[in-house]
Order: sequence, then C-alpha cells, then structure tokens
Amino acid sequence: MSVLLFTYDWLPGFTHGFVRDMRVRWVLEETGRAYRVATVPVHPKSDEHRAMQPFAQVPIIKDRDLTLFESGAILLHLAEGTALLPQHRRAEVTQWLIAALNSVESASAGWMNMILAQRMPHIFGPPAAPEVVEHARQGLRRKLKGLDTLMEDREWIAGDFSVADIMLADVLRVCAAEKQLDDYPALADYVTRATARPAFRKAMEDHMAHWQAADAARGIGQAGA
Repeated sequence: MSVLLFTYDWLPGFTHGFVRDMRVRWVLEETGRAYRVATVPVHPKSDEHRAMQPFAQVPIIKDRDLTLFESGAILLHLAEGTALLPQHRRAEVTQWLIAALNSVESASAGWMNMILAQRMPHIFGPPAAPEVVEHARQGLRRKLKGLDTLMEDREWIAGDFSVADIMLADVLRVCAAEKQLDDYPALADYVTRATARPAFRKAMEDHMAHWQAADAARGIGQAGA
C-alpha cells in the first residue's frame, strides 16, 4: 500500500527545494516505497489540516491506519525494517537524526529566519540588530565546526548510509545554499556525496515539479502573468 504524503498546495519560490516534504520523499525513494501526494492549503489553514497536525505544518503522512507528523518521526517510521535503520546501529543512527534536528537545524533555522527578515521584512517582520544576527551565525558555525572535524575521516555519519544521513544532509543543504559550508570542506563534500545519490535526485525532481505545477496553476511565471 502506498504512503500518502501531505505538503502545501503552494509556497513562494524562495522555499522551493527546501520544504521539509523533500526529506520524506528522499527516504521513500531510498526504500522503494510507492507514495502519492496530497495537499493542504497554506492559507487559510483548514480544520482538516489541524486535525492531522495541530500546528498546521507539513509534512504529514498517512501509512495504512497511521497518521504521522514531524519529519524526524516520519523518517524513523519509514526507515524501520530497512537498511537505513540497521538494528546493530539503531541507537547511534537515531542519535544522529535527533542531533541533526535539535542541534544543527535549530541553530541554522534561528539564523536563517533572521536572514529572511533582512531580505523580506514584509513577510518575516522587522530585522534583528546586526550583532544579534552575527551572534546566531557564530552559534551555527560552532556546530558546523564540530561536525566538520568529525566528518574528516567518515563517509557517512554512522557507518553505512542511513536515515540519519538523509536528515543531516537535508539540514545542511540550507547551510550550503547560504555559503555557510565554504569554510568546512568535509561537510561540503558530505552534502555533495549525499545529494549525488539517485534517490535524492529523483526526490528533488518530483519535489520541484510539485511547486512548478502549483505556480502554473496560479499563473505565476507565465508570460503576461
């Protein structure tokens, strides 16, 4: 039975490639699970959406009789019983998946929100003071430095390629896009290695096709629009 993956019906272009349904698509491609995509409105939020996800966020999946949200929980569920979550390394892989979310993404997201406020205050609110933004960036760089040192003699974060690598590489892609991995060659190489995988490329192709279709349905990017 295929998995039903929920994402938004539309989002502005600066988010494309980085919406968190991407990491779910990636694990589904790695494991060979069939899936379908459904949408929830980005605005206004619906009661149906909140019934599945009380914070009205995405991604959400329905897998048989299970409805699940939070990308970390979804990835662990979908990796269960596959080579992406090997029993002999289960605790270590889980540790690194949680570290990607709690240590790395929390630092990168805090800084990134400040950067977006600088670029688009009409969407994200008044920008923070420059020294506050720099303090957040330095906090992120401390996390990246520790990871870079660790990855100097590793191909993947916990033995063979695992669900932890899907999460960590997806988190680090945002840092790479903002040039924050330029001083951390081991991490930059790690992200390049991970995103060269056929499953990632297929997931990204389908991810982008979804947003392109959503734009086209609204006449965005079309001649004369």
